[in-house]
Amino acid sequence: MDWQYHGEAPKAGRKLLLVLWDEIPFALPLMYRYMTKDYYRRKPEWFEFTLTNEQSLSGLPLYANLNELMKSLLELRRQGDEQQHAALAQVNLLLNQYFSDLGWRMVRRELSQIKKRQKKGHIEVSKDIIEKLKSYMVSYQFDSFDDAIDNLLSVEVNAIELD
Repeated sequence: MDWQYHGEAPKAGRKLLLVLWDEIPFALPLMYRYMTKDYYRRKPEWFEFTLTNEQSLSGLPLYANLNELMKSLLELRRQGDEQQHAALAQVNLLLNQYFSDLGWRMVRRELSQIKKRQKKGHIEVSKDIIEKLKSYMVSYQFDSFDDAIDNLLSVEVNAIELD
């Protein structure tokens, strides 16, 4: 589902996307972080509404509806309910009304960074294993630990298949 631009859509570059199905676990906590009056005060140009000093976010119908729908979406997702796709479409519609084009671009940028960090894993190995792996990399001219480990694993898998 694509973002519906509030101003003129850019002529070049990628179109902004709304929240995708696989992004829900990362996106909703991010949305809650941005949906605060403190954040609104720091970056008012990121939002499509205006608040006076006396108004609270919780008094805004858009905020209340979005908050309720996001809670509902999380619950439907936990239950594996078939209505979760319709709930995601409703959340996306309200997010489009809540954030400005600039704000959503920044949200998508941070969401992209979160997703990249989720793809990387870290394991702890002893220094002697690292030295052996580096020696293996030099011997077989591998550029990265990933390549060397992948090669070692494929050699092991091939050996198992031959047995």
